[in-house]
Amino acid sequence: MVERSNSRFLAVIITRKSIIFLLISILTVASWFLIFSSTNPNRVLDYISVSEPTDAPLIIIKNSNSSPQNNNALSLNPQNRAGAETEEPKNENRGATKTESFTDENRAETLHCIEKKGSPSPTPLKVYMYDMSPQYHFGLLGWKPERNNDVVWPDIRVNVPHHPGGLNLQHSVEYWLTLDLLFSELPEDSRSSRAAVRVKNSSEADVVFVPFFSSLSYNRFSKVNQKQKKSQDRELQDNLVRYVTSQKEWKISGGKDHVIMAHHPNSMSTARHKLYPAMFVVADFGRYSPRVANVEKDIVAPYKHLVPSYVNDTSGFDDRPILLYFQGAIYRKAGGFVRQELYYLLKEEKGVHFSFGNVRNHGITKAGDGMRSSKFCLNIAGDTPSSNRLFDAIASHCIPVIISDDIELPYEDVLNYNEFCLFVRSSDALKKGFLMGLVRSIGREEYNKMWKRLKEVEKYFDLRFPSKDNNGDDAVQMIWKAVARKAPFVKMKVHRFQRFKRPF
Repeated sequence: MVERSNSRFLAVIITRKSIIFLLISILTVASWFLIFSSTNPNRVLDYISVSEPTDAPLIIIKNSNSSPQNNNALSLNPQNRAGAETEEPKNENRGATKTESFTDENRAETLHCIEKKGSPSPTPLKVYMYDMSPQYHFGLLGWKPERNNDVVWPDIRVNVPHHPGGLNLQHSVEYWLTLDLLFSELPEDSRSSRAAVRVKNSSEADVVFVPFFSSLSYNRFSKVNQKQKKSQDRELQDNLVRYVTSQKEWKISGGKDHVIMAHHPNSMSTARHKLYPAMFVVADFGRYSPRVANVEKDIVAPYKHLVPSYVNDTSGFDDRPILLYFQGAIYRKAGGFVRQELYYLLKEEKGVHFSFGNVRNHGITKAGDGMRSSKFCLNIAGDTPSSNRLFDAIASHCIPVIISDDIELPYEDVLNYNEFCLFVRSSDALKKGFLMGLVRSIGREEYNKMWKRLKEVEKYFDLRFPSKDNNGDDAVQMIWKAVARKAPFVKMKVHRFQRFKRPF
């Protein structure tokens, strides 16, 4: 009897434990289910918004039932074509993480919103510009105040100082940005939308603009003559450092909200090491240490193309008889050895124009005519990762083939170059038959799609004054918008800099 009672008692205990365990298990599973459902990435995508600080309306990326296979089909590696497949290696030297695409439909919708014509900019970037002596800007062009020596800026309603042009023109972004800020103050600027406006109170500004025409200074005044101990360019840089670092705006922010133009790769050669907390406007990072300049901190701006824009281009696939075009300096320094190797690989290929060329004897006109007659134009790294040739090709509607492993491109955070360019690694380009196999694999339909897209984006690389009104963004407005997209990060850096400083 005792054994039967004990066994009955044990059975009751076991049953109760089983029920409690079952209830706990059910509650645990339910709680985990709720957690997983709340963090489901597909649910999160329903509410992701991507908006540019100053130009685009709110962009909603809608949820779609895309599979991993679909995402892989949108790989940013443009070489996944017939006869040109390679594995994408990790590149740890790049300064920024690329944004992954979701689906063709979502990506197209996003780009459509970003590029929508006439989209108003609700809050233009507010720019405070130092009233510096003309010796740093338009004085380098030969401009002088006619009467009052205290006048700093030309009256651009009456006279816009002329840029000397020539090769100086390719690094003239400083000239166009400064004119745009001056124009923003005038009642003649009747545009319904603009990316940046000049403000007179630095406390209201998002960034501080330093109007030093550094590229022009280097091009014209970097040589030392017999009467000088140091060049005029070096003297201007030294004076610039003293001036800028003594300003209250620099002291308040540590220079982190300053915008300084250094588009020529050799410009600001000494000042850059003292003013590096600022945001530089550069062509590329080929001659900068990552500490001084990098893609996270600075702005990559296009060169001013030297060939004329191809207006009313109706050429088609059959109207461009040259398959692949290159004309320029073939023998370059260490960074440009690929040009020489490619010359020997391609010079006998049918449909290829690969020859030496320069600006002499109407070289620019000849290059423009050659690009307009070509389907694809080679853009090969030279002394630096980038060159003006890329933007000449875009202006000629010749699809660029970019062979430059370290190149950084303007506004690549919003513009997908894979839609109108081909990218080839240097190591692949030097494989016999690889490059020709790639360009020959592009059929009529794919070519026409890239060519039409190239004509659509051409305006983004057109530096001009004044900027166009409501006809889409030109290069000046695109550069200001690129600065605006970095403005929140700049503000955070300034606030961190001010943690242990008392207000001025």
